[in-house]
Amino acid sequence: MDKPLNNKAWFLVLPVFLLVAFSALLPLMTVVNYAFQDTFGNNQFFWAGTDWFEKLLHSERFGEALIRQILFSALILAIEVPLGIAVALCMPRKGIWVPICLVLMALPLLIPWNVVGTIWQIFGRVDIGLLGHVLYNLGIDYNYTQDPLSAWITVVVMDVWHWTSLVALLCYAGLQSIPDAFYQAARIDGASRWSVFRHIQLPKMDRVLLIAVLLRFMDSFMIYTEPFVVTGGGPGNSTTFLSIDLVKMAIGQFDLGPAAAMSLIYFLIILLMSWVFYTVMTKQDEGQTHVKTGGGE
Repeated sequence: MDKPLNNKAWFLVLPVFLLVAFSALLPLMTVVNYAFQDTFGNNQFFWAGTDWFEKLLHSERFGEALIRQILFSALILAIEVPLGIAVALCMPRKGIWVPICLVLMALPLLIPWNVVGTIWQIFGRVDIGLLGHVLYNLGIDYNYTQDPLSAWITVVVMDVWHWTSLVALLCYAGLQSIPDAFYQAARIDGASRWSVFRHIQLPKMDRVLLIAVLLRFMDSFMIYTEPFVVTGGGPGNSTTFLSIDLVKMAIGQFDLGPAAAMSLIYFLIILLMSWVFYTVMTKQDEGQTHVKTGGGE
């Protein structure tokens, strides 16, 4: 006879849920309020309806910032996920080097975002930065303050350096969960290194890869501090992502109505794309599980 479910444990996390809901709902209500109104100061608001949303969706500035944001997130996922898997495969599974590697991989994750931006801002300067000075002496035309391509390369490499460790550590956790019996069976069958990766390691990492992709997508799509510290959105608007453009609109121009509408659209885009990522990857995982269990017969 099955034991009755005990749901009393939910009461232990209920205060956390209430606190998070309180701290999230109040700002959201404020943003929604501003998104449908206009103000000229002195706490005087005027109903604007959906005007801000219509203007944003037809705005060339918003479209360009959105394209830059999507391109940046696509580059980050295309680089960090394969690189993180490769690093995890190279990490030792046993011995004294395991804790050493884990500590070294976790070091970039412990550095605050504004410090990361400051490090790369100095590191890439042509006059005093090691990277910029070396590239300049090698005859490479590199200047992230004047060249859009150099600025993009700097921002992408900075994010890869900062966050690839997260993907690697998640993949390493998935690899550590694989029993040795799987590898022994593969050696008996004479499986190649690629076959072991494709049929044993990669399927065992699918859940952690889902988490890694979702985390890296959401974080890269909302990135603000690092590129703002390094380039300020420049040169020109070449690295002005949605987050930077939103802050410029809200604080720099004090256009609260358009900024609130833009933040809601921004939130819905992240929510929608995260849902698409999650749905596609979980459906694929369910299909693989269905085939392995013989459900297709």
